[in-house]
Amino acid sequence: MPVVPISLLDRSRTRAGESAQESLRATVDRAERAEALGYHRFWVAEHHGVPGIASAAPTVLMAAVAAATTRIRVGSGGVMLPNHQPLVVAEQARTLAALFPGRIDLGIGRSLGFTSGVRKSLRVTEYSVAEFDADLEDLLAHLGGTGPVRAVPEVDEQVPVHLLATGSGLAVAARYGLPVVLGGPALYTGSDALAAYQRDYRPSPLWPEPRLTISLEVLVAGTAERARELLLPEAVALAETRRTGVFAPLRPVRPADLDDLDARVRSAVERQLRLAITGTAGQVHAELTDLVRRTGAHEVLATTSTYDRDALAAADAALAALDVHRPTASEDTGAD
Repeated sequence: MPVVPISLLDRSRTRAGESAQESLRATVDRAERAEALGYHRFWVAEHHGVPGIASAAPTVLMAAVAAATTRIRVGSGGVMLPNHQPLVVAEQARTLAALFPGRIDLGIGRSLGFTSGVRKSLRVTEYSVAEFDADLEDLLAHLGGTGPVRAVPEVDEQVPVHLLATGSGLAVAARYGLPVVLGGPALYTGSDALAAYQRDYRPSPLWPEPRLTISLEVLVAGTAERARELLLPEAVALAETRRTGVFAPLRPVRPADLDDLDARVRSAVERQLRLAITGTAGQVHAELTDLVRRTGAHEVLATTSTYDRDALAAADAALAALDVHRPTASEDTGAD
């Protein structure tokens, strides 16, 4: 059975009492370790006006990561197309490809800004599926050299595009022959949409067959309890966002601290933990293998973060050591 590549998505999460410079430097350091550990890709994010995330300019950060590494593929998870003109995105991607040939990926999403103030500052308060479809078509034309103007610089390769997809995004990806990155609850509830993506897929020159990457929090530790504890800072930050409207920097969180949270936040924390895969190496291997089998995934994109950077480095090393296999064509690979 083929081995499933494992990759990392780093959001440049800030820590309480830490500068943005430290957060961005830590992202680059993590990418260097990821390459040494044998990870397939290292992707960075795009978030604007969010105190808990320092990655607001993904193509700039991609350049820093690619310059600090030599082999690992570097990409965006993703560039949010509502915020950019397709020609500019294409030219930024081509510039990176010219500097770091054969190593650049372009993950594309359609999320709007986190708050109304951010959306207003970005001058995009509404963005329909039809608008995204049109912008994506323009972007692909510019990358493929068939746009109304020539995207520069000239490069010998076409930068691969991956679509960060929801249910409707899966249909768009199938229409354009693009691989998809799927995360969140859709991993466990989106079997019909995934089946439709595979059924309706139109082969493209770069991607003759449909391709699925599953994206989720994955954390390996010495015990299941320790893995769960390490994920608490991220889970609490995400849960509190729904109450405060602020995605805050990570802070230390102990299991006992959950007693001080209100019931709604505690419930949201538990929901976040259920969406993650955590535990010992054996437990995580078994759960990832099952999820790959059920979804037919070709790759795992781990979005792991925790307050303790040393613990995060150890978790990355433990995850990289796992050999997760994808069933062959003769075995059951469909979502069930």
